[in-house]
Parts: sequence; C-alpha cells; structure tokens
Amino acid sequence: MRSGPWREDELPANVQVGAGTVISGEHCFKRFRGQLPAALRLGSDCTMDGVTFAVGESGVAVIGDGCYFSGAVLLCELRIEIGDHVCMGWNVTVGDSDFHPLEPALRLEDAVACSPAGKELKRPPVARKAVIIEDYVWIGPAATILKGVRLGLGCVVEPGAVVTHDVPAQARVLGNPAQIIGAGPWPG
Repeated sequence: MRSGPWREDELPANVQVGAGTVISGEHCFKRFRGQLPAALRLGSDCTMDGVTFAVGESGVAVIGDGCYFSGAVLLCELRIEIGDHVCMGWNVTVGDSDFHPLEPALRLEDAVACSPAGKELKRPPVARKAVIIEDYVWIGPAATILKGVRLGLGCVVEPGAVVTHDVPAQARVLGNPAQIIGAGPWPG
C-alpha cells in the first residue's frame, strides 16, 4: 500500500510536473501507457488526489496551473487539454475515445484481441477526438465528459451530467445528455 505523494523519481519518465504540484494515490499510473516524450504535463500548484491517468501509447494529456482533481479518471488516447484552475469531483470521467468499437461484430473482434487468446491480433480502430476544458471550469462528482467536447471558460458541469456536446462559456449544465440550465458563477 502506497503512503504519501508520488516523488518525481517515481513518475514515468515522460511525465512533467510543475512546481508545487502533488500527485497522490496508489494506482495513478497503473494504466499509463504513454509513449510520447511529454505524454502527461501538469502545471504548477495542482493537487491530483487519487486521479487515474490512463494515457494510451499515442495520447497526450495537458493540465494547467492550480487545478484540483479528486478521484477523477482521465482516459486519453489522443489529446485532453485542461486549462488553469479547473476542479473535478470524485468519479469524474473524461474520455477522448470510445475505447472500443461500437459496431457489435467489431466489438467482439476487439474483445478477442484484448483477451489472452488474442495474442498478436490487432485491435480494430476506434473513434477518437480531443477534449478541451478551458479555465475555471467546475465539474461535479460522477460527471462524464465524452470525446470531442469543449467546455467553455467558467462553465459548471453539475454532478452526474453526461456531456456529449460543447458547453459555452459560463453556462451551467445538468442531465444525460447534459442540457444548459443556467449560468455559471463567473461574471461575464
């Protein structure tokens, strides 16, 4: 069992962390497969408490300064960009891919390729599209942000929302699929 925050010498070589940033949690890098030189970049003065960084071989995740994430899961196969002063509650999931084919026959093919029986089988391609989260965004517990979404400056995603489309700056969204229900707390 891990105790205390991750030290810089314990991080994968292609993870860059800014001054004052703390990463804690036992399984943060269990699914980190990033192969690019800067597969994960975290800004300064961030707290990543129990965050899962599931970055694929060709994925890049960039997180700005002053962010606070608690128990979030970042599923990155292409690109996730997160601005400054973003807060994510526990069980938030951000994914830039479907992570498996949606068509039933291809999904079965993928399951076999991922299984021990798959050995050298190639996985079928899956849809990927970058996720952009601008500055001062608040994302409530158990919300899900899906591929291709842009969350505008200062918007609020209410707990449990499933965001499938862009959210304009300073909007507040709720539901599945998420719908605009009002304005966020930031002045215009």
